[in-house]
Parts: sequence; C-alpha cells; structure tokens
Amino acid sequence: MRVMDPAKDQNPQDSTLNNEPQAVVIRREPEKDLVVWTAPARPFKRRDKQFFVTTFAMAGIVGLILFIAEGAMPVLLIISLVFLYYVLSTVEPEKVEYKITNKGVKIAEKRTDWQNLTRFFFSNRLGNDVIVFESITIPGRIEILINPEIRENLKKEISAYIPYEEIPASGFDKFTDWFSKKLPGNS
Repeated sequence: MRVMDPAKDQNPQDSTLNNEPQAVVIRREPEKDLVVWTAPARPFKRRDKQFFVTTFAMAGIVGLILFIAEGAMPVLLIISLVFLYYVLSTVEPEKVEYKITNKGVKIAEKRTDWQNLTRFFFSNRLGNDVIVFESITIPGRIEILINPEIRENLKKEISAYIPYEEIPASGFDKFTDWFSKKLPGNS
C-alpha cells in the first residue's frame, strides 16, 4: 500500500505557489432589458367624502387626547400625517417606466442591483397587483405596481437571479389590514 504525501507527490513545476500570480479576466456583460412596462408610481385609490370625514374625526379625537397628555408637538405630527395622507389620496401618481434587466431592477432609470435584493413575492395593495422586493439596504422593501398579464413572465425572469419566497404577514401588516377594513369605503 502506497502512502500519499502531497508535498512529495506534487511536481514543483505544477505548483501555483511557486509561480507568479495569474491575472483574472472578468468579462463585462452589457446590460440587457428582460421585461419593460409602464405603471403608476404608487398604489392609488380615490376616496370619497365620507372616508375623509371619518379619518379627520378619528385624527381629531386622537389629537385631543395627545394634546391633553403630551402637549402640542404630537398634535402637529398627527396634523402633518393626515395632510400627507390626504394629498396622497387625492393626487393621482405619475406613470413610471420599470425595467427588469440582467443587472437588476430599474425604476425611472435608477438601478438596484441583484446583490442588494434578497427575495421577491407578489402582493395586492389598494386593489393593485404589486411585486415586492426585499433589499438589504434602507428602506428594506421595494414595491412596484405591475400589470397582471406580465406576472408570470416577471416570476420566470426574476427567479433566475433571486428566489421567489412568499413571506407571512407580520403583526403590523395584520393590524393595518384589520384597521383599514373598519374605515368606510374599504371592504
């Protein structure tokens, strides 16, 4: 039986330790569009007067309680958030071009590379189909409106780069869904 000794069995000319470092050639691949579509920049649902009356009344009650307990600063925060919500609910979003490329996801010509995205799944926001990417950078999620007819094509193309993984709703997501169903105009 022969005993193997790597130090004695190796030919010194074949060793990479004795040779000069070899250059590594990296071939740059040009960016190629895989899926392109145009959709609104954010989910949008037009609200009626009853919805805003209820929202303003609830914000007023919470604001009054916080004014008595904490003072004016929390009330100013609530007023600013209600105003922001009102503006986002009345002004329709602009149309944006979205692209899935071999390098990443482009939203209005700003690319997020695949190495910054961990997984994706589909969801529904305000009656619109949405693709959700989880990212390692802030804000942690990218939500993009999609056309329902390109959903399977998106799933096939993106699955080559990051995994498709449906995640369960968090406690906060469950609470906001429950609360939104209690408001008028949401069923």
